[in-house]
Amino acid sequence: MRQPWRVAVVGGGIAGLAAAVRLRDRAPEGTEITVYEQSGAVGGKLRTGTLAGAPVEFGAESFLMRDPTGAQSAAVALAHRLGLADRIVHPTVGQAALVVDGGLRPIPGGTLVGVPGDLERVATVARPAADADTDDGRPLVGPDADVSVGALVRSRFGDEVVDRLVDPMLGGVYAGRADDLSLVTTMPALARTARVEHTLIGAVRAAQAAAPRAPGAPVFGTLVGGLSTLVKAAVRASGATVRPDAAVREVTPTGTGWRLTVGPTRAPELVDVDAVVLAVPARPAARLLAGPAPVAAAAVGELDYASVALVTLALPQPLLPELSGFLVPSTEGLLIKAATFFTTKWGHLRRPDGLALVRASVGRYGEEAHLQRPDADLAATVHRELSAVLGAPLPAPVDGHVQRWGGALPQYAPGHADRVTAARTALRAAHPTLVLAGAGYDGVGIPVCVRSGETAADEIITALGGSAR
Repeated sequence: MRQPWRVAVVGGGIAGLAAAVRLRDRAPEGTEITVYEQSGAVGGKLRTGTLAGAPVEFGAESFLMRDPTGAQSAAVALAHRLGLADRIVHPTVGQAALVVDGGLRPIPGGTLVGVPGDLERVATVARPAADADTDDGRPLVGPDADVSVGALVRSRFGDEVVDRLVDPMLGGVYAGRADDLSLVTTMPALARTARVEHTLIGAVRAAQAAAPRAPGAPVFGTLVGGLSTLVKAAVRASGATVRPDAAVREVTPTGTGWRLTVGPTRAPELVDVDAVVLAVPARPAARLLAGPAPVAAAAVGELDYASVALVTLALPQPLLPELSGFLVPSTEGLLIKAATFFTTKWGHLRRPDGLALVRASVGRYGEEAHLQRPDADLAATVHRELSAVLGAPLPAPVDGHVQRWGGALPQYAPGHADRVTAARTALRAAHPTLVLAGAGYDGVGIPVCVRSGETAADEIITALGGSAR
């Protein structure tokens, strides 16, 4: 009689938990699923805390409602699967601003992650280069090429469009710089049209025209009660054994599966399993892959990460603009790179006492030294910079929290997609029951991570030769 499958999920972030739920749903009955998490709690960067008596996100804030095809995003589908559909809410204020010359200006419409499809519409914040976006009789990007977003946009629209629009937009997502980030990975829709169109204006407009449209449909959502409810529900639905404080230090092929070395070096625990979903960042993944899959280890090991700090302040009845928040170009010289007015943006967080929750993101790639400051110093700097941007002193906070995320955000250099494809191809050829999943490989955002975990689970089921339920 065939024994039940034993599958290890290494990494308890949302990608690993999504993989565990998919395995429970589709793998043969009786499959044993164990989630190993090095830290003391699962959820990764989905972490809901409490500030001034109210729930507040200390990590990811929201998720996209639709995927690039216009269909329901993987995060929304997972929320439905977990019985959380009635908890999904949407921003009540969507307009955000840019800090330009020390003041706030509305983010112009009609752009694709800051790259304009109409140069006149961005003139309030940036002056595009005149006559640089010429038709040279060939596509902007070769069929197999990848370039940095900054290099492409600077060559066509000039420095101000990059520095004042594209860089802060990408920086708000990746804490990186447009000049270092891959077009193919961070803006795949534009990369596709740039392989056909001869001008950047044409490529942006073609990408916008190809994007599915649902007028009035919300773009973002979150969950009443916080995103940690998604984590808890995923753990329950997966039926997995969750092992917090369990560092997997080695993954070794056994001929019939894998042997995991778990725990401290002086008293290691050896665990045999049939398959492994490796849902950890690239650097620990590369260490685990170094023995069984050195080619894959070398490919993923090239990925670097940015560290950030999220500073949340509870302010008594401040006069805030009716904005969801603002983004800060690095040229403005501020420590803050983005701010969100939680209790303005999300109606379900508004309080009858008028207390406002404001969160600022601090830290850009290459500026980790700023994050060495003590919590109190970071909070005081954020308070001072918020007051300067808003043009009036803010009241002293009644509560605050500093959440540090070391090595949190992948920096996708040009060629990233090819390196990940090479890593996965090498793994499938040599070890089809060892699969990579997570933001380090497929992109950032909750839907991408969920889809990555689910795809990894499907690959495991196929590799083990079972029929999905």
